[in-house]
Amino acid sequence: MGPFLIALLGLLIIFLVMAVRVVRQGYVYTIERLGKFTLAAEPGFHLILPFIDRVGQKVNVMEQVLDIPGQEIITKDNAMVGVDAVVFFQVLDAGKAAYEVHNLYAAIMALTTTNLRTVMGSMDLDETLSKRDEINARLLSVVDHATSPWGVKITRVEIKDIRPPLDISEAMARQMKAERLKRAEILEAEGERASRILRAEGEKQSAILSAEGKKEAAFRDAEARERAAEAEAQATRAVSQAISESGNQAINYFIAQEYTKAVGKFATSPNAKTILFPVEATQLIGTLGGIGELAREALSDGNRSAPASDSGTPLPRSAPRSAVPRTGGE
Repeated sequence: MGPFLIALLGLLIIFLVMAVRVVRQGYVYTIERLGKFTLAAEPGFHLILPFIDRVGQKVNVMEQVLDIPGQEIITKDNAMVGVDAVVFFQVLDAGKAAYEVHNLYAAIMALTTTNLRTVMGSMDLDETLSKRDEINARLLSVVDHATSPWGVKITRVEIKDIRPPLDISEAMARQMKAERLKRAEILEAEGERASRILRAEGEKQSAILSAEGKKEAAFRDAEARERAAEAEAQATRAVSQAISESGNQAINYFIAQEYTKAVGKFATSPNAKTILFPVEATQLIGTLGGIGELAREALSDGNRSAPASDSGTPLPRSAPRSAVPRTGGE
């Protein structure tokens, strides 16, 4: 009985070892019973029936990256470009991923490659180079819809690189250079235009301010002339009033005053060495006598009854004009 029990115990241990399954985190094991899929074992400890149940496939349910090898694609305008892409996907249903498709990775790669050719082949070269986001979105929509029966979720499709032909690259470089030169010339022209506009605006403002200044100056000058005319009018009225009140004596006073100023200007002239009086000297003396008489009448406080002082003996009017040499001159 001893060897039999040992053999039985050994078989029991082997049975337990075959029955215990531990699923690692990030994986899902498919359990097949007599060749048929019955259970998707989640991460953790599981017991199965030895010789009846077995682990079918170990499916990775983490998000995975599938590198799409470089493809030569002909665009709509017959340009040959090289394209590299990557696909990010995640298995949501381990049973479908294991039994609905054979070789899931190869199927996703083939599906992405064919749709990449279809999408980029319907676009021009310029569109393929400038609309990567649109290409990625279209590929994601098509590939995700195609792989949904396999229990797979396509999370992202990215174009890594687009390689146009060498001659097209050189033409694009020349085009870019010409475009940049064009933009530079446009910016320079716009700057020159703005500068001229600002300069013209400045000249306009300067002309306006100058005109306003001239207008203000003319107004002030007219106002000054008006005030001078008013002062002259007031002086004339005062002289007229003095003449009307004092008679010929006031006239003689004003004439003598102006005559004296004129003679003083002759005396201070730097060019003339001899002064020729244009009027008789006796007239000046008589005028000065009238001035003295007028002054005495003003000092008498209006007492016209006082005897007037002698104003001097007038000289004969037939005295000849005389030439008087300048004092202090040569």
